Amino acid sequence: MGRYRLCGVLLFTLQLFYVLTSTTTNVVAATASFDYNDALDKSLLFFEAQRSGRLPGNQRVHWRGDSGLEDGFSQQADLVGGYYDAGDHVKFGLPMAYSVTLMSWAAIDLKKEIVAANQMDHTLEAIRWGTDYFLKAHCDNNVLWAQVGEGEEDHSCWQRAEEMTTSRLAYKLDSSHPGSDVAGETAAALAAASLAFKPYNSSYSGLLLSHAKEIFSFADTFRGLYDDSYPEAESFYPSSGYTDELLWAAAWLYRATNNDYYLQYASYNGASLGGTGNSVKMFSWDNKYAGVQILLTKVLLDGDGQAYTDTLKQYKARADFFVCAYLQKNGGDNVPMTPGGLAFLLASNNLQYAASASFLLAIYSEYLASSSSVIQCPDGTVQSQDLLNFAKSQADYILGNNPQSMSYLIGYGTHYPQKPHHRGSSIPSIHELSTRLDCSQGFDEWYRNWNPNPNVLYGGLIGGPDSSDCFTDDRDNYDQSEPTLTAGAPLIGLFSKLHSAFSSSPPSGYHESPKTPPQSSYSDETKEPSTPSGYDQYQNPSASYASPDQPAETPLQSTSVQNPSAPEPAPSSDYILNSPAPGPVIEDYVMVNQQINSAPSVLSGRVKYLVLKAMLPLVPLLIAAL
Repeated sequence: MGRYRLCGVLLFTLQLFYVLTSTTTNVVAATASFDYNDALDKSLLFFEAQRSGRLPGNQRVHWRGDSGLEDGFSQQADLVGGYYDAGDHVKFGLPMAYSVTLMSWAAIDLKKEIVAANQMDHTLEAIRWGTDYFLKAHCDNNVLWAQVGEGEEDHSCWQRAEEMTTSRLAYKLDSSHPGSDVAGETAAALAAASLAFKPYNSSYSGLLLSHAKEIFSFADTFRGLYDDSYPEAESFYPSSGYTDELLWAAAWLYRATNNDYYLQYASYNGASLGGTGNSVKMFSWDNKYAGVQILLTKVLLDGDGQAYTDTLKQYKARADFFVCAYLQKNGGDNVPMTPGGLAFLLASNNLQYAASASFLLAIYSEYLASSSSVIQCPDGTVQSQDLLNFAKSQADYILGNNPQSMSYLIGYGTHYPQKPHHRGSSIPSIHELSTRLDCSQGFDEWYRNWNPNPNVLYGGLIGGPDSSDCFTDDRDNYDQSEPTLTAGAPLIGLFSKLHSAFSSSPPSGYHESPKTPPQSSYSDETKEPSTPSGYDQYQNPSASYASPDQPAETPLQSTSVQNPSAPEPAPSSDYILNSPAPGPVIEDYVMVNQQINSAPSVLSGRVKYLVLKAMLPLVPLLIAAL
């Protein structure tokens, strides 16, 4: 009987090992249920936390206060308002405009989903906080203010926005200091925003469109990189080219105006500016090609290609490459995936790229569904639902369906990062701790503080885990723990689409403060933001100081494919489809051959180890018994 008992114990252990190791990989996926509307509401709250300027009466993030109230005054400009970029207090025009473009795109093509989620008011408020600032920044023909604040000096301080002592020097683009990348993206943002506001406020919409046209003309006429004009900017948001932004702006202006000139521009310059020749795997603040390609594919699918149909088909071929690469159906030339199922492109702040790609796929799924179209990938046919399913897999990973079982969206769920790399979040509110901190004091008392951030930065999407799905919740780990505008912007459209497609729950909202009424508050009684007079009465608030010994913050990596020299915009009959250009340089990742939705449980490896360890002593006993 002892032999049979021993055999039975071993067989039971083997069966237990099989059950545990074969099912743990599906535990999270099988039980996870996410409230996308709550995630949407919190994502919009993040933009309220990033506001610069005088805060409105309906501000929901109460630990923030007025700040940057004299931005631009020392240079005879009113640059009050706009958004702080990330965990710092610089207002970078390129990523800010990109973020506004994406939020506007969501408000246009996912309007019914955002309205159904009771979030259109907040979405339009988030867009307008950016566009009002851009109207001020475009204060004259062929002039656009591209940045406020000096990155190096700002990053040498750890202070709240309300008590900044760093320089607020602003950088102006003009005919002698061009910046077609920033100007092109700003034109795209204003054109897209004009469409978002058109149903609610026609006069404001018209104002935005008028500025968009002028800024595009400036970008196209005086061509150049903004960080060539101002090398100081290169350390933080280096631009790899402006050709994608010119096409991006033209595509949005065509959609906003239905003026054939802009479609002609995008068609005639498609090859020379890289739109029909670049096959990319990344959509980002620096690389808009995939966005251009999908936006112009809509024109083709809607049957509005006219004489430009052949060129639009080339744009669509590149858009389809982007999709096939993410869905792992691109003949081996796919986007790398982590073992847990996350698209992984860059080691620094990777989640923003997964989020932006997912937003694009959700938008493209709309276009495919409305035109009853499919995509023929090298490894099979792709339906519109396949795109949405992949977008959902990435959103679910962000919200907690990952090996860490952690929500990387701050404030969502019960397990989320406690120490994000963010100045305002990491220091008690100016309303609670009125004592002003100098640069080094902030580092000593709060940056190096091991406690969780005192202010929850609801809706901030941090950089996220590494290529092995590992994450360290550390304020000093800025590559993984810093939230950015560019990471948060695609979530507005992504979560609204997923809430509509996969959720049955009613709008939940931010539980700590009442929501604004669902009816839009945007009337037609709108005027352009005012500009103060008498600048000489204002003093420059910047102050000199000795830079303390603080951790350095690395610049974001450039993500565009190339920087071709752009020719003058002239009609061309050369519509030959170029051979695929190489994708973006993707460094510091581990290529993992794994199915997309195969995220293992964080405990699976430990469980296997313990069961195997328990089995080992039984093996010699079984052999002896036999």
